[in-house]
Amino acid sequence: MKLKFLADVNIEKEITKTIGQMGYEISPIADIDIYMKDRDVLELANKTNAILLTNDKDFGELVFRQKLVSTGIILFRIKGEETNLKALLIRKLLMGYQEKVAKHFTVITRKKFRFIPL
Repeated sequence: MKLKFLADVNIEKEITKTIGQMGYEISPIADIDIYMKDRDVLELANKTNAILLTNDKDFGELVFRQKLVSTGIILFRIKGEETNLKALLIRKLLMGYQEKVAKHFTVITRKKFRFIPL
């Protein structure tokens, strides 16, 4: 199955461009509704069977504390505006661990990827 992605409003255009160039379908929330609430973003990702990309830790709260269902979330935990590094890391993640992204809460840091089953 080919992965699909939904990019939260805080995801840089360079990231969505990189994912698109890799042949994946990606829909930016900014093109849908920039004021969409996190809960609705998560619901849309589930409805469209898309992996949510975000810089927002609040989604961890929604899936782990509030037990909301998710098809998968990728959270960038990289301080600053290092868009080039983020683009490089998402490329590395999808080239090496594509099969682990669905149904996982994936955390991307400078040094490693963490996969937490959902």
